[in-house]
Amino acid sequence: MNDDFENESTGGEESFAELFESYSAGMNDNIRVGDRIQGRIISIGSSSVFVDTGTKVDGVVEKSELLDEDGRLALVEGDELDLYVVAADESEIRLSKAISGIAGLNMLRDAWEQRIPVEGKVAAVIKGGFQVEVTKKRAFCPISQMDLTYVEDPEVYVGQTFPFIIKQFEERGRNIVVSRRELLQKEMEAGRKAFMEQLNEDSVFEGTVVRILPFGAFVSLAPGVDGLVHISELSWSRLDTPEQAVKVGDRLQVKLLGIKDGDKPGTKKISLSVKQAMGDPWADAPNRISVGDKMMGKVTRCANFGAFIELFPGIEGLVHISEMSYTRRVMRPEEVVAPGDEIMVMVKEFDPDRKRISLSIKDAEGDPWTDIEEKFKPGGTVRGRVEKKERFGIFVSLAPGITGLLPRSKIAASEKASRIETLKPGAAITVTIDGVNAGERKISLGTGDMADDQEWQEYAGANANSMGSLGDQLQKALSRQKKGG
Repeated sequence: MNDDFENESTGGEESFAELFESYSAGMNDNIRVGDRIQGRIISIGSSSVFVDTGTKVDGVVEKSELLDEDGRLALVEGDELDLYVVAADESEIRLSKAISGIAGLNMLRDAWEQRIPVEGKVAAVIKGGFQVEVTKKRAFCPISQMDLTYVEDPEVYVGQTFPFIIKQFEERGRNIVVSRRELLQKEMEAGRKAFMEQLNEDSVFEGTVVRILPFGAFVSLAPGVDGLVHISELSWSRLDTPEQAVKVGDRLQVKLLGIKDGDKPGTKKISLSVKQAMGDPWADAPNRISVGDKMMGKVTRCANFGAFIELFPGIEGLVHISEMSYTRRVMRPEEVVAPGDEIMVMVKEFDPDRKRISLSIKDAEGDPWTDIEEKFKPGGTVRGRVEKKERFGIFVSLAPGITGLLPRSKIAASEKASRIETLKPGAAITVTIDGVNAGERKISLGTGDMADDQEWQEYAGANANSMGSLGDQLQKALSRQKKGG
C-alpha cells in the first residue's frame, strides 16, 4: 500500500514538473531595465494594474499612469499595453509608460544611468533641433535624433508627446540632451528580429516600394526589413525599366524567393518576386483566349521571321511575317509594326500546354478577297496601277490587297503594246477583267483596247467638233470679206 502511495506521489511530482515546464516554455527571462514590452492586463487592483510580461514574474504598473484626461481607467482585463521596464528583480517587475509628470533630479539621473525612457513634449523648433519639456524641465533633442528618417518639416513634431532616452545629463539637470531615434531603432530592431524569425521561402507578404534602381525595386516588408525585387521579377511583361511596372509608395504582394547573408556581418539579403506572387498567367489563359478571337495586343519585339505580341501580362503570341498583310508583300516586320505599337490581331492557333499562340494581323483586318467575285466581274473595265513587271507579264494593283496579271501574250497582241511596254511601276493603266479564280487568288487581265479606243474616239470627236466650229467661223469670215470686196 505504501508502494502504491509512493508511485502515485512520484507520478504526481512528474506531472507537476511537466506542467511547470509547459508553463515556463516560451517565457522570456531576459527582460532588462529600459526594455519596452507588450503585455496583457491580467488583473486591476485599487492602485495597481498587473500585467503578463511573458516571464515567470508578472509586471505591475501604477494605476494612476493609465488614467485618461477625465481621471478614469478606460481599460479592462485582457487589453494589451506597451510599457517600459523601470525595475526588475526575481520577485517583481516594475513597469511604466515612461517617466513623466514632475520628477526629481534623482529620478532623472536614474533614468539617464539606467536608460529608462522619459516622456517629453516637443515645445518648439530651435537652432539645430527641438526644445523638449521633460518632467517640467527643458531638454534639447538634435534634429537628427528626432526620427529614423530625415526630418523634412520640423514643425510637424511641435506639440506632440513622445518617449525619449536621456543621452546627456549635466550641470544638475541644466543641460539635458535626449534622443527619440535611439528608442525607435531599438523597437525597429526588435520588430525586424521577430519578423525575420517567421520568414519562410514561398511565403507571400504585402510590402511598400521604398526605392527604385535600374536593376529593380526595394520593397519594405516591415520596419527595418527590405527586400529586392529584381527587374525580371517585377512583372510577367518584358520591362526596360522598373518604372514601367512600379513607383515609390506602391503597395505590392510579393513572394519570398530566398534569404542569404549580406556583405556586412549580421545583415541579410532578401530576394522577392511580384510576378510569382501573382501566379502563372498561362494557368488562366484558356479562359481568356480562344481561336478566332480578335484582341488588342502590344508589340514587344521584332525578329526576322515576325513580331511578338503581348495579349496579357506574361502572355505573348507570334505574328509570322506571312500573316502581316494582305495588301502588300512584307519583307521585314518593321515595315508594318514597331515595338510599343498597339494593334488588333486574330488568334489563329492556341496551344496552352506548349505556351504558344499564333496570331494574324491580316485576318484581323479582313481578307479583301472575300467578296472578290462581286467586286470584279469578267468583262468589266478597271483602272489600276502597274505594281511590278516580269518577263511573263505585268502585275497590276486593282485595289488594296488585290493584284491581277496582264500576260505578256495579251500585251503583244494589243494595238498599244509599245505604249504598255513603256509604263513604269506606279503608272496608271486601264485593263479588263478576263477571269477571276477566288480559290487560287488569281485575276487574269486584258489590255482594254476597246475601252481605250472608245476614250480616244470621244477625245478625237470632241476635238473634231471644236475644229469644225472654228472652220465654220473662218469660212463665214472669208465669205463676208469677199462680198465686201
